[in-house]
Amino acid sequence: MSQFSNQVSRRKFLLTVGASAVGSVLLKGCLGNPPEPGGTQAQTTSGAAPAANINPEQAPETPKVKLGFVPIVESAPLIIAQEKGFFAKYGMTGVELSKQASWGSMRDNTEIGSAGGGVDGGQYQMPMPHLITEGIITKGNQKIPMYLLAQLNTHGNGIAVASKHLGKEISLKMNGATAFFNQLKSANTPFTAAHTFPQVNQDFWIRYWLAANGIDPDADMKLIPVPSAQTVANMKTGTMDAFSTGDPWPYRIVKDKIGFMAALTAEMWKNHPEEYLALRKDWVDKNPKATKAILKGIMEAQQWLDNFDNRKEAVQILGSRNYFNLAPEILENPMMGKYDMGDGRVIDDKSMAPYYWKDEKGSVSYPYKSHDLWFITESVRWGFLPESTLANAKTIIDKVNREDIWREAAKEAGIAAADIPTSTSRGVEEFFDGVKFDPENPTAYLQQLKIKKVKA
Repeated sequence: MSQFSNQVSRRKFLLTVGASAVGSVLLKGCLGNPPEPGGTQAQTTSGAAPAANINPEQAPETPKVKLGFVPIVESAPLIIAQEKGFFAKYGMTGVELSKQASWGSMRDNTEIGSAGGGVDGGQYQMPMPHLITEGIITKGNQKIPMYLLAQLNTHGNGIAVASKHLGKEISLKMNGATAFFNQLKSANTPFTAAHTFPQVNQDFWIRYWLAANGIDPDADMKLIPVPSAQTVANMKTGTMDAFSTGDPWPYRIVKDKIGFMAALTAEMWKNHPEEYLALRKDWVDKNPKATKAILKGIMEAQQWLDNFDNRKEAVQILGSRNYFNLAPEILENPMMGKYDMGDGRVIDDKSMAPYYWKDEKGSVSYPYKSHDLWFITESVRWGFLPESTLANAKTIIDKVNREDIWREAAKEAGIAAADIPTSTSRGVEEFFDGVKFDPENPTAYLQQLKIKKVKA
């Protein structure tokens, strides 16, 4: 593997992810719900959309595909496309949604593909599609080429902290908390925080928050991958101080007085990219029309979800046994942008809710290549990938990111030209600490950062 340097990242992944083989260190569904045996094949039950009069030239090569999902709000477009009949509307009448026990199992099932009992693709944290393509997190470093096809959502995550730390100035901006972290470190009881899978979204969110506040996540504390359900139990017993979590965990954490929300990722990076739809390259290459049909169904679901009048129905669907298996009221407030942070703050702002089709900065669904570049640059920042990766970043991204397929599908679906981005870059991004990421100069971004592993 020439571009991503196997020896650097694979060794780290074996140390942190390898234990998933015994099911003990990775996410067991972000909501703590076990998967249905053999996965869940959902049947359309609610208000299915009428079948489209499909142009024979656009008819899918196959109506069947198996898509993996983890039961968190990021998976909503897949579930709504299935349940509202949007997949079927475009000829994908045989979509199977398979609930995954962990991100580790999602990776494993992607490796073997649906022919081997796994999946053809589905929902992924970033940059998992790139890491799988380059064989960095696969068994034996086998390269499984992937195509990244759409962004599923923005927002929907945050940093939860144990209630015992209320009043210790642990918040979005921590002016006085560094001394507290140092005291714990000196007493050999370092602040311990968790995320659900190493070197992807939720790891990056908590690392960025800590580092922006002067805390080195690799030197000043312990940061480890742990299943969400186990993390909450550890937080209750006092052995876990914080974790990077996704909706609707904030509701449960605060309601059960387990902890409070120090920050939402929507506060850290407004309108940030979250999780993505990706498929194995071999499946897409064999079924290009079916791929676009899947995308059309996802796009329609995303538009449906962004009508807030539909969100009450959405949480009823998502909360059902086949999917999240929880009371709909646990989902409703976060989906409406309402957060009791548990520390006296209450956020009631729809702009902080998850968005699926369009946010304040424009398209959510379109997979901007500039966002891929940020995830790769952040991987270099923390030493997950060698600095030399940046020199090859365009090649790496172009190989995986198929925004061109998204554009084709959008045009075939009759999406308004104004909703189809004309650039593969969303431009300069700004974070809560004032740091800016210019995709034209990722090295300059790294140079701004005080805490990092890379020397840039």
